[in-house]
Amino acid sequence: MEKNLTQRDYESLSEFRHQIRRFLRFSERAARDAGLEPRQHQLLLAIKGLPPDVRPKIAEVAERLQIQHHSAVELVNRLEAGGFVHRERGSVDRREVLLQLTPRGEKVLRELSLHHRAELRSQGPALLEHLRQLISDSSISAPNKRK
Repeated sequence: MEKNLTQRDYESLSEFRHQIRRFLRFSERAARDAGLEPRQHQLLLAIKGLPPDVRPKIAEVAERLQIQHHSAVELVNRLEAGGFVHRERGSVDRREVLLQLTPRGEKVLRELSLHHRAELRSQGPALLEHLRQLISDSSISAPNKRK
């Protein structure tokens, strides 16, 4: 692995991190404005955005959110109490508990996702430019290459 970093490398990493944080701050604010905590929004999106061959179980959304199983259970409990999701037993394995968005959950997620897409269309080019700059820096993008 390359061990040298230039000032430009640090600047690129810093700016990329700044752009990511700006988007995350937007996302957190949008979720709160919609009456959700940011992780609740992430959980709704994780359920809706699972590939078709992945069953929407607590373990799956916990992995997607990179949180502990019991934390995902608590998020689901709060979302279920708010009418955003519901649990249902699996049709084949009755021990299996599957998560599903309610119409209310679908509606709020759709509105948030439309706002997020608009924000990404607006701010995404800057994020992409900084990412391109970051990965094109030879000391970061090609750790096995020698300069």
